[in-house]
Amino acid sequence: MKVETTATLSEELLAALIDGAPDATLRSDLVESAVLTYLMRLRKRDSSNDLEIINAHATELNAEARDVLSYQVSSR
Repeated sequence: MKVETTATLSEELLAALIDGAPDATLRSDLVESAVLTYLMRLRKRDSSNDLEIINAHATELNAEARDVLSYQVSSR
């Protein structure tokens, strides 16, 4: 479901938007697509930071994993 909203844009951006999508429906779709793309990039960038955090603590995490694995009983 789509919800009508209002956004304040610079005159230059609005002119470029109208040039790129003369029809109001096309403009709406273009703005929606641009915002979704931007938000997905932000989310991807945020998740790439997770790998940096894991790598920063890799030595500690690996030591903890070895400790936990040492408690496992062999199935043989």
